[in-house]
Amino acid sequence: MLDTHPAKAAGLDQDVLAACIEQCFACAQACTACADACLSEQMVADLVTCVRLDLDCADICETTGRALSRQTGRDINLVRALVQACATACKVCGDECERHAGIHEHCRVCAEACRRCEKACQDLLAALG
Repeated sequence: MLDTHPAKAAGLDQDVLAACIEQCFACAQACTACADACLSEQMVADLVTCVRLDLDCADICETTGRALSRQTGRDINLVRALVQACATACKVCGDECERHAGIHEHCRVCAEACRRCEKACQDLLAALG
C-alpha cells in the first residue's frame, strides 16, 4: 500500500517503514491476545501488571502503526516521538511478559512479538536519523 501512495515517504526507506508498521500491528494483536489469556489464568492476580502493560502496549502499537501508515503532511518530530514511545512500550511489556514466559506460553509469544516490534521501531528511528 505504501508504494501506491503519491506522496511516498520522502527520503525514508519504504521497507524499514513497512516493517515497522507490520510489527506494530502484529505486536498489538499479540498483546491483546496475551492480556485476554492472562485474564483466563487461575492466578490472574499475579498477572495484573502484565495485563495492564499488554493493553497499554497494544494501544500504543496500534496508534503508531496507524500514524505511520499516513504519509501526507508528516511531522518528523512527532513521528520520532511516537516511534520512540512505541519502542519503550514494547521494551517494558516484553520485559514483563518474559517474567512469566516460563509458566505461560502466551507470555512467551507476546514477549517475542514485543522484541520484534521494539527492534523494528529502533530500525526506523535509525533510518529517520
